[in-house]
Amino acid sequence: MIELLTVGVLTGFLSGFFGIGGGTILVPLLLMLGYDTKTAIGISVVQMVFGSIFGSYLNHKKGTLDVAMIAIIGAGGFVGALLSGYITSLFSNRTLEIFFLLFATFALFRLFMPVKEDAVEKDVNKLLLFGIGIFIGMMSITIGVGGSIMLVPILVGFLHVKLNKAISAGLFFVVFSSISGLISHTLEGHIDFKSGIIVGIASLVGVYVGIYFKDKVQTPLQKKLIVIFYVFIVIYLAKRVFING
Repeated sequence: MIELLTVGVLTGFLSGFFGIGGGTILVPLLLMLGYDTKTAIGISVVQMVFGSIFGSYLNHKKGTLDVAMIAIIGAGGFVGALLSGYITSLFSNRTLEIFFLLFATFALFRLFMPVKEDAVEKDVNKLLLFGIGIFIGMMSITIGVGGSIMLVPILVGFLHVKLNKAISAGLFFVVFSSISGLISHTLEGHIDFKSGIIVGIASLVGVYVGIYFKDKVQTPLQKKLIVIFYVFIVIYLAKRVFING
């Protein structure tokens, strides 16, 4: 119980501060605690529902959430995530961990790409945004990640959305993908609801604190912290997959 509460608070803080669904840190932490990979993914999906809804509510109150921008991508994410539980069932634990590693590595390298501070935000075709949402929702929820691990770098690097705005949008996207993913993974029997609810409720405290500090930290520092965070995750997963595996 104490371990799950601690993990929940830490996951919620990182979710609010970085605009991630929580799975990026929660799945590795649960693997460290000895959980099976698919069970860890299921618990992560439950936590994401709690954290993303509460975090998006707080972002909306602060005026940093652009609902119109993310609604189309979010709708695509909901559709894509409906397939996630079935896709997870098709792969072994080791393969799922390799997928997780690839996701984290992609996000890390995207953040190293230079983005002009004065770049004008691009106007992208709505059908393309919906398609991006389907792909991200399907692939990310399959491994227990809300999708913002891919979406935030895409918004910042390709569409030139400001990082603070992209983080809020990324967390709101997770509302769509996690609710859909919860349905899908429940049907496949991957959800440990007791552990998931404990972690999810505890994460709400962390989300509140994380969003508070997110709006206090300047963008350059926030970006450096995100890079450090992804580096840690990539190193851990690479060690688990290629050395321990």
